[in-house]
Amino acid sequence: MGEDVIAVGQLQIRYLVDGAQSGGLGVFELTVPPGAKVPPPHSHRDNEEFVYVTEGVLRYAVDGAARELRPGEWMSTPRGAVHAFQNDGTELARALVVLTPDIGAQYFRDVAVVANAGGPPDRAKLVEVMLRYGLTPAAPGGAAAQAPTLA
Repeated sequence: MGEDVIAVGQLQIRYLVDGAQSGGLGVFELTVPPGAKVPPPHSHRDNEEFVYVTEGVLRYAVDGAARELRPGEWMSTPRGAVHAFQNDGTELARALVVLTPDIGAQYFRDVAVVANAGGPPDRAKLVEVMLRYGLTPAAPGGAAAQAPTLA
């Protein structure tokens, strides 16, 4: 299962451990090209998340506090915390992402169907998929919902 790459727009997700079936730990590699469209700031109702950068620079924010993570640097996202990421650099960014319990590769496949349909993604459909898996988009305009800025 570890070689299946899921493309969501320009993002690539390659699952190494899909823990959704067992309700356990999940691990995937996330590839983010420079300037790629990324998910809106959101929170996970049921999952904690850990991001460890292996290549490039990834700007990552948790509850409004953002850092530029370089290879070997990481951030942790507690359950319920609003978080977001982006690649403002000129090089590809890659990170290992750990979720516990895992939402699973099927979440990303379901999001890909909407995101890759052509034209701007249907926000209502994206929100429906997110909510089905326990993800909640942050309220527009809230301090924690703004694009990540360096703290």
